[in-house]
Amino acid sequence: MGVPEPSPSRPLRRRRLLRYGAALTVSCALAGYLVVRFGPDAQHARPGCEVVSADGGRTTYSFGADQAVNAATIAAVGTSRGMPERAVTIALATALQESGLRNLDHGDRDSVGLFQQRPSQGWGTVAQIMDPVYSAGKFYQRLDKVDGYASLPLTVAAQKVQRSAFPDAYAKHEPDAALLAAALTGRAAASLTCESTVPDGTGDPSAVRAALIRDFGAGVLPGAPEARQKATAAATTASPSPVEGTFSRGGAPARTRTVVVPVAGAGTAKGAKGAKDGRRGWELAQWAVAHASVLHLSEVAYAGREWRASGTGHTWREVAADKGDGGAGGAKGAGGPADVRIVTAP
Repeated sequence: MGVPEPSPSRPLRRRRLLRYGAALTVSCALAGYLVVRFGPDAQHARPGCEVVSADGGRTTYSFGADQAVNAATIAAVGTSRGMPERAVTIALATALQESGLRNLDHGDRDSVGLFQQRPSQGWGTVAQIMDPVYSAGKFYQRLDKVDGYASLPLTVAAQKVQRSAFPDAYAKHEPDAALLAAALTGRAAASLTCESTVPDGTGDPSAVRAALIRDFGAGVLPGAPEARQKATAAATTASPSPVEGTFSRGGAPARTRTVVVPVAGAGTAKGAKGAKDGRRGWELAQWAVAHASVLHLSEVAYAGREWRASGTGHTWREVAADKGDGGAGGAKGAGGPADVRIVTAP
């Protein structure tokens, strides 16, 4: 008859129970993370954006909706100053390295903002630098003073502006920045998309107009000199045309949801003029998609294509020339530029 093994002591049993409990806690936490991160509702919990290369999407870059807003503003400020696409690429690569395209209120020493600019180094006050339009403008202002910056390696051009302790770090962001710049300057048509559910909350067309004026300047909308004065209050008095309205079931005009942004020379898509107008239109349209999450946009349409926040968020689909349903349709066919139509969430 064998001798029974002694039972574990009470301290040993307690340690085993603690280990089992810790392992169970970790397993539950991991399971919860996987459900949130990869479950059926993950894409709605963390809406994101994607930009594809102009050659048909063989190269892509995915990023967050908050990053898309800042990237679009950086690009708009650059083109509004007459800066070339290369300058926008340099600015975006710099912001990717310095802040991850996030408007940080902290950093090394007194650095803040998208470009981690320092008030003590003459970039402006903290409040000014935390304004993405101001900080991007200051970056381009200094970049423009760099002789031959467009032909310099990106790291060299960026370093002449930033004077970073790690100048070579900018290079790793150049491919992604180039994709973003091609889309946000309009050269790569229908290449930037954002996926989300229909935005929570009602969109405000006057806020859309104010944001357009803030990023692109007064000339982006008709009557903009007057609208610029009211942009700080996120409201304008621009009168919508009848086609901008939506209608209730009884036929009475309802709240206007659509903002129409004219593209200069629309309908004259011949030669260099048409190409320039088309690029401007796609710049405005993709700026709107990038801002969809913060401006509560449901649709954007341009040149016979339409992006919708719900269902087809990573797709620019072709639409009929005139849907006639009060949405973003009504854009002219794909053969030439048309007004950009931005529809806010109802």
